[in-house]
Amino acid sequence: MNTNLSLPHVLILGCGFGGLAVARKLASAPVRITMIDKSNHHLFQPLLYQVATAGLAAPAIAAPVRSLLADQRNATSLMADAVAVDAARRVVTLDDGSEVTYDYLVMATGTTHSYFGNDAWEPYAPGLKNLSDAFIIRKRILLAYEHAERELDPVKRVPWLTFAVIGAGPTGVELAGTLAEIGRHTLRHDFRRIDTRQVRVMLLEGNDRVLGTYPEELSQKAREQLERIGVELHTGSRVTHIDAQGLKYQTASGEQTLEARTVVWAAGVAASPLAKTLGLPAEKYDRAGRVLVEPDLSAPGHPEIFVIGDLAGIQSDGKPVPGLGASAKQMGWCAAANLKRRLAGEATRPFHYADYGTLSPIGRKAAVAQIGKFKLSGTIAWLLWLFAHIYFLIGFRNRLMVMIDWAAAYFSFTRPARIVAGGDERATEDSA
Repeated sequence: MNTNLSLPHVLILGCGFGGLAVARKLASAPVRITMIDKSNHHLFQPLLYQVATAGLAAPAIAAPVRSLLADQRNATSLMADAVAVDAARRVVTLDDGSEVTYDYLVMATGTTHSYFGNDAWEPYAPGLKNLSDAFIIRKRILLAYEHAERELDPVKRVPWLTFAVIGAGPTGVELAGTLAEIGRHTLRHDFRRIDTRQVRVMLLEGNDRVLGTYPEELSQKAREQLERIGVELHTGSRVTHIDAQGLKYQTASGEQTLEARTVVWAAGVAASPLAKTLGLPAEKYDRAGRVLVEPDLSAPGHPEIFVIGDLAGIQSDGKPVPGLGASAKQMGWCAAANLKRRLAGEATRPFHYADYGTLSPIGRKAAVAQIGKFKLSGTIAWLLWLFAHIYFLIGFRNRLMVMIDWAAAYFSFTRPARIVAGGDERATEDSA
């Protein structure tokens, strides 16, 4: 670790794709780097749903922050939760009340769940943003089948075999498709009293189509693939109530009630509340709470602060930059380059997003993809998604683990991480 206190101190909040990209790009820069994250690991979030649905164990998609920075002599990391930024004093306050000063600050704390003012729904419909969320969802999915096996009354058994996913964006589509395959393939021989092929998976979306950010042609292809594997799609359906018994939703024909013991929320996100502690004027935030950054990714009025990833609201070539891992990485590279320019007394440069395409898996040999002008669906899109995600995983060990698990799952229809342990669903995980 470089302990030269005369060097400028760069404080990075968040070790996601963006934060890690900044740290690595500054590896040879004459600065001291401190990475702060409330967890001790970097998470490959695009595969988080695989942990939630027992396809992968946590170590396959996560790597300790300290090990990632072990060979970078100008960087260290702290496991802590940043709760406030005092831009005037150039100080960040942590959850224990301590303060960390900085010369340059990079904010990359991402987003959190948004229940659109209905936070009381969260205990009944967890979202999926981190490993703790994934463990909760996985446990609820597996225990639902266990409860169904124990229930002798076939009428009372139905809600345990009914799964509802709210929100038909990429996360919702991935979860719904996988949940359908778990019942119809993975678990079909594991139980004696129930036929898991009778599982009912409902995907509810307030808008009129799934994967609304994709072209209509691919949205329709996604719908067809979801229906083919048994997902019941309900577009134009706005959820109005969620409790332990299930949910209610409004359609054009009136309010409907669905009894479902397992509900997953994938409908909305909001920027990390840390952004509001910058104290910027209201017009410098968008509706989701993201900071409307300057073209060079700096916070308005604060050239020493860079805001990147899902926390940043910015357009490139007249289009909003999507909240993807690829865009977060590119913002990280740009912020690091601009930080170096500031150190050298040079003018910063605006951020330009390079769109390399989007991929959304739906199920076994089912996916949609848009790569430039090319629109793909089905097996070829699924293979493209598979190899792309293996390639971008951090570390050879992670890639090898995922390849082995996916190969086994493909040929045997099994999911290797089907372990439920402990009584506190927020604090348990297997090491499989």
